[in-house]
Amino acid sequence: MSGKDRIPIFPSRGAQTMMKARLAGAHKGHGLLKKKADALQMRFRLILAKIIETKQLMGDVMKEAAFSLAEAKFATGDFNQVVLQNVTKAQIKIRTKKDNVAGVQLPIFESYQDGSDTYELAGLARGGQQLQKLKKNYQAAVKVLVELASLQTSFVTLDEVIKITNRRVNAIEHVIIPRIDRTLSYIISELDEYEREEFYRLKKIQDKKRIARKKVEAAKAELLAQGVDTRAVNNMLDEGDDDILF
Repeated sequence: MSGKDRIPIFPSRGAQTMMKARLAGAHKGHGLLKKKADALQMRFRLILAKIIETKQLMGDVMKEAAFSLAEAKFATGDFNQVVLQNVTKAQIKIRTKKDNVAGVQLPIFESYQDGSDTYELAGLARGGQQLQKLKKNYQAAVKVLVELASLQTSFVTLDEVIKITNRRVNAIEHVIIPRIDRTLSYIISELDEYEREEFYRLKKIQDKKRIARKKVEAAKAELLAQGVDTRAVNNMLDEGDDDILF
């Protein structure tokens, strides 16, 4: 296993505990990001369907408004210059608000009428009904146009956020979690190898003590055969391997 395939860390029990915690956090983060991506995808599909519906409606509304303009010009004549000369401020304005979708702030545009109608008395001489219909149809067209702009903006915002979220989900799933798994496997294998070495070392120490104990017993037996009291030389032959408790 190369160093690039795992996190460079010294194998120990503390490192093993830390890697397990990081692995659990990575799995939890992956699950949360996956849920976020699913929620964004659901809202994305709803907005896409709404955009298609609104665009179809936009065509009908604009066609109706264009016909109303033609009818008004036919009934009252050309009134474009009169309207342009008298316009001082916009009657239909836009306000924005935010919609929170899984932590993503989506802008929403709303149209509203500011003040009274400046041309409410227009068309008294002739064509009043056509002018009222014209204003009503174009107000509806502006409302649909603002709604479509709001949907398009939310669509683009969601598309970018979904791409970023999916990249993060894939990075955690295919890079971070496997790397932590490989690091954890490396730590476990190193600790197991250390335990086997420690077990072998202790076994060798016990074998040496057993051999030394047999030598002592053989020396005592030889002295005893020569008629020497082994109790007098016990301290000389004792290697002092026994533990001393204070």
